[in-house]
Amino acid sequence: MTRRISLTQYLIEQQREHGQIPQELRLLIEVVARACKRISISVTKGALGEVLGTAGSENVQGEIQKKLDIIANEVLIEANEWGGHLAAMASEEMEGIHVVPNRYPQGEYLLMFDPLDGSSNIDVNVSIGTIFSVLKKAEGGKGVSEDDFLQPGTAQAAAGYCVYGPQTTLVLTFGQGVAMFTLDREQGSFVLTSEGVKIPEDTKEFAINMSNMRHWDAPVSRYIDEALAGSTGPRGKDFNMRWIASMVADVHRILTRGGVFLYPWDKREPNKAGKLRLMYEANPMAFLVEQAGGAATNARQRIMDLQPTQLHERVAVVLGSKKEVERVTAYHLEAGKK
Repeated sequence: MTRRISLTQYLIEQQREHGQIPQELRLLIEVVARACKRISISVTKGALGEVLGTAGSENVQGEIQKKLDIIANEVLIEANEWGGHLAAMASEEMEGIHVVPNRYPQGEYLLMFDPLDGSSNIDVNVSIGTIFSVLKKAEGGKGVSEDDFLQPGTAQAAAGYCVYGPQTTLVLTFGQGVAMFTLDREQGSFVLTSEGVKIPEDTKEFAINMSNMRHWDAPVSRYIDEALAGSTGPRGKDFNMRWIASMVADVHRILTRGGVFLYPWDKREPNKAGKLRLMYEANPMAFLVEQAGGAATNARQRIMDLQPTQLHERVAVVLGSKKEVERVTAYHLEAGKK
């Protein structure tokens, strides 16, 4: 049975006993967790808090912003800019980086986040979440610029997400496995409920938006067709499809019981590598999935090895149970040789 200890105690133990977490990083994660608690409260209030619906604006991606998108973004910025742990932040909702104001001490870390993933689900009361990634600023450099953020996923100091569903769950990795914490609403604190999380290598579940199937590349169609053929097909087993349209919720299911998640390149926007953002969606999720024994690729190579060239860079994503990710990737590599 997992020890029922608070997030703070867990982080301090990791810092003291294993030397895994520097003090400044520990304090930063605690601040992010507190911000997630505030966002959770807003999500829970829903219509009572007048936070549903659109805000009548677009973000840098050209996507319609929901009221909660803006609220979550502001909560994360306000919570983190004064603590002295960060040099700058970047978000899906902001075109450029947010440098910590001069009136506050500047730290050595960089925080990237999708403040509210799965915005299309807000108004229909389906699970949504916050995704975040922590990088360390290069030593010796004066000031901070967008270039400081352009580091591969392998450079992440920490990553995680918070899913706002029937329970509010915080999932973390520092590169030494994955731990899950559930928000105890009576005590107001995150409590450790699972550690050493492992994704099964095999699965009978896949997650993909089937409405886009006419736009898929041939290797994706091949993989899904084989899965849909069931026990009498080449895979010899029946698959179930799951799709929540919230990456946080889909990945949380995979971390909990296995599966494979695909958001591939397709022919609708052939000049874009994919839909999801590399820096603050794909990289942190890839870090978590790999630490749980799974795999994450852009259908051709490991996501965390990719060198980003811009803050809001997009990428194709295939992640989850290792054997299924390897199969999808192999199909793409085979097709590329023809």
